[in-house]
Amino acid sequence: MNTTLDIYKLLKSVVAYKASDLHLVSRSEPQIRIDGRLVALNLPVLTGQDIEEMGYSLLTEKQKKAFEENNELDFSIVIPDVGRFRANYYKTMDEVACAFRIIPVIIPSLDDLNAKKVFKELIKREKGLILVTGPTGSGKSTTLAAMLNEINMNEARHIITVEDPVEFVHNNKKSLFSHRNVGTDTKSFSNALKYALREDPDVILIGEMRDRETISAALTAAETGHLVFGTLHTNSAPQTINRIIDVFSGDEQPQVRAQLSTSLIAVISQALLPKIGGGRVAAQEIMITNPAIANLIREDKVHQLYSQMQLNQQETNMTTQTQEIVDFLRKKLINKETALQYSNKPDELVRIINSL
Repeated sequence: MNTTLDIYKLLKSVVAYKASDLHLVSRSEPQIRIDGRLVALNLPVLTGQDIEEMGYSLLTEKQKKAFEENNELDFSIVIPDVGRFRANYYKTMDEVACAFRIIPVIIPSLDDLNAKKVFKELIKREKGLILVTGPTGSGKSTTLAAMLNEINMNEARHIITVEDPVEFVHNNKKSLFSHRNVGTDTKSFSNALKYALREDPDVILIGEMRDRETISAALTAAETGHLVFGTLHTNSAPQTINRIIDVFSGDEQPQVRAQLSTSLIAVISQALLPKIGGGRVAAQEIMITNPAIANLIREDKVHQLYSQMQLNQQETNMTTQTQEIVDFLRKKLINKETALQYSNKPDELVRIINSL
């Protein structure tokens, strides 16, 4: 093994460079992601053997066995005096590869994130479904952690989180947290949700709504008096609604639309955009269910949601991603290339930019 490389030093470098991720893939030097961009560290090229030895040094015997059986492994790990990381081990060309993402130990508040005032209103709801969506690495987990932190600071509630793996670990302030790892604490998301309703929760966080059973259980929990938070890898509110409905068969879809129309509180779709001069800024599209939005979902008119989101925004507190991006351009936080690269409606954005 290359003795100049040490997994602990590599993970420390993630913190030192204020990076989000570390990638170890054979035939490449270690690479880290800073402000959304991959940067190669000035270190020797890794072999599969290097990565296997470094990666395995962090695993228990049970984890090694699970990885060797499945060729995939998700887990979280705390490195003393360094930080907490979410890790994924996988195989590429029959060799071990590793991806690590840093999880801040200090959980941000909504004020730390400069979140809009409406976020504090949304989390006061007693029941319903709040979805935070966006691509991998768009800060969904951080936004959700800040929302739960706000509840924790102000409300006495039992909060159950079901994640694969658990990312942010909350200290009990006013609330009581039960963190559950899929794989070690429960067999699956749907299993955990089925039993969660017997565990007297007030709030449930579902790390990923990835299948029909999980989505169905989430809707039921939201309908039966619980505040449910979930994530999906979708880029806009209308796309999110379609994704949920499309998971179900045709004869089930009217029922799901009816459930969504009554239980959905909000969809927050976000992307992290590189700022001019370094750092990133979150563009958040917010759809909040009101009678008009609920009616469109129930009547299968999802294509009309976007234009509804643009109406009376002072009263509704809704915003579109395009508006957020235009605001960032006006404030000179981002450049035009970044705006177009991250836009989910580039044609609309081009028209607005040309009229500025």
